[in-house]
Amino acid sequence: MRLMNKWLRSDSLALWIIVLPGLIYFITFKYVPMLGNVIAFKNYNVFAGIIDSPWVGFKYFSRMFTYEEFYHILSNTVVLSFLSILIGFPGPLILALMLNELRVMWLKRSVQTLLYLPHFLSWIIVGSIFINLLQSGGFLNQLLDRWFGVAEIEFLTDSKYFKSVIIASGLWKEVGWGMIIYLAALAGINPNLYEAAMVDGAGRWRQMWSITLPSIMPAIVVLFLLRIGNVLDANVEQILVFLNPLNFDKGEVIDTYVYRVGLLSAQFSYTTAIGLFKSVIGLVLILGLNNLSKRTTGESIY
Repeated sequence: MRLMNKWLRSDSLALWIIVLPGLIYFITFKYVPMLGNVIAFKNYNVFAGIIDSPWVGFKYFSRMFTYEEFYHILSNTVVLSFLSILIGFPGPLILALMLNELRVMWLKRSVQTLLYLPHFLSWIIVGSIFINLLQSGGFLNQLLDRWFGVAEIEFLTDSKYFKSVIIASGLWKEVGWGMIIYLAALAGINPNLYEAAMVDGAGRWRQMWSITLPSIMPAIVVLFLLRIGNVLDANVEQILVFLNPLNFDKGEVIDTYVYRVGLLSAQFSYTTAIGLFKSVIGLVLILGLNNLSKRTTGESIY
């Protein structure tokens, strides 16, 4: 009763009202659906329901690991995720550091707006832009032919270009949005630190290495760890926009396989097992790297 009275105080009540929509969202769409993971261990039948479907143990996990194409799909996923992190993760940070050096405020705000605007476009629109840009006879091929005499390149149908197209389109769409987070972190740095550094004769380059980067290191570590936790995830909308039979060998990833087999072929138990496998790998990675980061840099998620 005393705890209830404490919660109902005017200041606490306002905080609970603010937090309540977020709590309802996470409980409804994140935690309650986790109960459905049990069908990974059952031969799920839509008509029988989750409770009455028979148990099959680790049958679908065994099927996953013995499927001859699974390791090829897993390899595609890991390579694409690794390249996305290697190229896509530093992009917003570098962009934020460059914009932070601009002193003309109207120019800084205009560039910032133009860079994060693509984030609000759907992948259908972004995909259409890149397809028209990269297709046979498209703008880029015409440019390469007229200015450099380069023969037409099949960017969309040659599988060796698939990962480059995915990373480039993802970077163009999301780099500006990630930049906003770093700019917010940069805005919180005490300007007195820079003034003291200038008095000591430190230039802009030294200030960046000695003040800027250490000050935003918590934000960098948190975003990196969250990115690592989703290492086996791919943006299925993005992949499906560019995927076609000619680049299928390099473009098929776990998420597109789950979409094709789980939703289109209604193999719900099997694809739930794959999703559970992905979640366990992500959890292990994020816990391990979080612990490593805490020991080496002192920064972590928790």
